[in-house]
Amino acid sequence: MTSSPPPDGSLDPDPVTRLVLDEATDVLPGGWEGAEVLVVDDVDAALTRGVLAGGGRPLAWVDDLREARVCEAAGARLLDPEDGTPLPVVAVLGRLSPAVAAVEDLAERLAAVVPEGVRVVLGGRVKHMTLAQNEALARSFGTVSASRGRQKSRVLHASDPRAGTPHWPRTTVLDEPALGAPLTLRSRGAVFAGGRLDAGTRLLVQALDAGPVADGGDALDLGSGSGVLAVWLARRGLRTRAVDVSAAAVTSTRLAAEADRVAVEVSWADGLEDVADGSLDLVVSNPPFHVGAAKDSTPTLEMIDDLARVLRPGGASWLVWNAHLPYLPRLRSAVGPTEVVRRDRSYLVTRSVLR
Repeated sequence: MTSSPPPDGSLDPDPVTRLVLDEATDVLPGGWEGAEVLVVDDVDAALTRGVLAGGGRPLAWVDDLREARVCEAAGARLLDPEDGTPLPVVAVLGRLSPAVAAVEDLAERLAAVVPEGVRVVLGGRVKHMTLAQNEALARSFGTVSASRGRQKSRVLHASDPRAGTPHWPRTTVLDEPALGAPLTLRSRGAVFAGGRLDAGTRLLVQALDAGPVADGGDALDLGSGSGVLAVWLARRGLRTRAVDVSAAAVTSTRLAAEADRVAVEVSWADGLEDVADGSLDLVVSNPPFHVGAAKDSTPTLEMIDDLARVLRPGGASWLVWNAHLPYLPRLRSAVGPTEVVRRDRSYLVTRSVLR
């Protein structure tokens, strides 16, 4: 195996990126100089820089808006995976999601748009890899193989794309009484909880259904995921917006609203950055406490600090979160009076009212 140089003379990339670039160099002996290469979910734009260092033209499918902005700044041309336009790329380089559903969804979309001779090289940490990921790729590619491990990392190679009938977005129907009526989801594979009603969101919906929640006004589902909360708000007659940092979630929320025939304005955004001051009567959220595989409450704490800016006087935020997290004092200091309105063994639902 050859060893590629650092992407742009800066710090070496992480072991997964390094292995992806080295393995791609081995299967593309002619390199990619002057050719287009698709990078997928590129962390810190390391793959983008590697493609540029080899004289290639990087295109990018990136789910997380924060990572997408870094890739674009590094020189990648961002594309919308929902577009479906054929991509004349010689290779696809990317990070392998630990979620099998996300791998299967990605493989389906790639097989539908890449040329016959493309080489796909997806890397991950060995502890997050299973044979099910190989099988997910093999449903859309005729040849799938694994590399040798190095520095606790490994890549999967795929070639011979075989486009077929897509299974994603996947349709599921939720029948939770607090929703008021069955709710149809059309979820992308990378979206949180997929087509399930996760325990935290279920508890939050039950709390909202018990009230008090006005039937009018302006509401936001922050971190909308598959769209359950956004649809619930719209069903109640609230003027509803939904935002998520994940492109898969944005698509899933939009499709859920369309299936339910309710009006939801959906945006790909990082937190509350695009929300005007004093524009909301209600914010609901099941915020994450992970960034990738690492536990990190920082984005949620930053969001809590920004709630007072976007709420109108007397406006409320309803959040559900793991009971061990340090959010309650922050909510009381940053927003206002906060009460625990519902809880179970794992989660708390809080209601905070702007002073």
